[in-house]
Amino acid sequence: MIIRPAKRTESVQEYYFSRKLKEIAQMNAERMAAGESPVINLGIGSPDGMPPMPAIDALCESAVRTGNHAYQSYVGLPELRQAFADWYVRWYGVDLDPSKEIQPLVGSKEAILLISLAFLDKGDKVLVPDPGYPTYSSASKLVEAEIVTYDLRAEKGWWPDFEALGRMDLSGVKIMWTNYPNMPTGAPASEQLYARLVDFGRRHGILICNDNPYSFILNDRPLSILAQPGAKDCCLELNSLSKAHNMAGWRIGMVAADAQVISEILKVKSQMDSGMFKPLQLAAVQALAQGPEWFTELNDEYRRRRVLAGRIFDLLGAEYDRESTGMFLWGRVGWRPDEVGKSAGELLSDRILHEAGVFITPGFIFGKNGEDYIRISLCADQEVLEEAAAKIENMLKHTTV
Repeated sequence: MIIRPAKRTESVQEYYFSRKLKEIAQMNAERMAAGESPVINLGIGSPDGMPPMPAIDALCESAVRTGNHAYQSYVGLPELRQAFADWYVRWYGVDLDPSKEIQPLVGSKEAILLISLAFLDKGDKVLVPDPGYPTYSSASKLVEAEIVTYDLRAEKGWWPDFEALGRMDLSGVKIMWTNYPNMPTGAPASEQLYARLVDFGRRHGILICNDNPYSFILNDRPLSILAQPGAKDCCLELNSLSKAHNMAGWRIGMVAADAQVISEILKVKSQMDSGMFKPLQLAAVQALAQGPEWFTELNDEYRRRRVLAGRIFDLLGAEYDRESTGMFLWGRVGWRPDEVGKSAGELLSDRILHEAGVFITPGFIFGKNGEDYIRISLCADQEVLEEAAAKIENMLKHTTV
């Protein structure tokens, strides 16, 4: 390399799943050469179902129209912002001004970095959950902020320990990342939890950034933190069509917040892209119009898959919540490793991958409090989950865990 990379890149590594997928691709090449079946990937939460047909139809119809392939507005089509506003009223009971309080995004993941760039200076502090989505930490590191982890533990229902937070030195903390229904643990949101988070943010002058892409999955009552009184004073919320509408690859998300917060985020976003493809926006309008029957059918399938994923955990002797929400099942490994340098979850994940040809995510990637856990994605159909269970059961006949 002719020049040295920026120092900020030394603080992060290539995303775990990016590295792991390359390893699995190499394994699959070797397995194919040996006449073996490919690895079953139960790792990433990428929905395998089809999006709503009205969204697909809108994409196809608008893609062949002259003029729909030009640059688009940075703030998104008015009809898309209105569709997001209608969606929030209908499902969450939250009134949003579509002209000022909603910003469409190229998926909600980009917003984590946009928000970090918009509100964090070097040395500012960020509250990040452990376990939690790794991007909260990596985005904070890239903007040279200081990460302050806060514990989520099973005995607290994977909620923040507000008493422990109150005893911490919160000076310099500007942002707190939260995510409910929680990934990776499956802990649900509640009005009580959101009320406490709003109170915490207001009392300490901290922006609560609630990441809410799983609110419809295995959950009959979607909740938004913005429904709490006073939430707009100290909260923003990310949301997405990726999980709830089987549109992960379409990269359609949004952030909702007070107009001043949205304005600051737009300052950064407008430097980084030139608007979302118009046919995608028109398709999103149709997806957001789906009624309760869409989510009923979606969740009926995920419930069946959750049972099958639970059978895999039963085989492995892992403890888990049979009523967990979201797109994953989170299980505690029932043994301690005798190998130095790796957690119980990582060791078990590696053994299942190399001995059974099934990839299950190790919990350590989500933080120290996830080291004794593994996670199964429900984004595999029932037949694949049954095949994975059979491979693991066969492995267990020849070894013990």
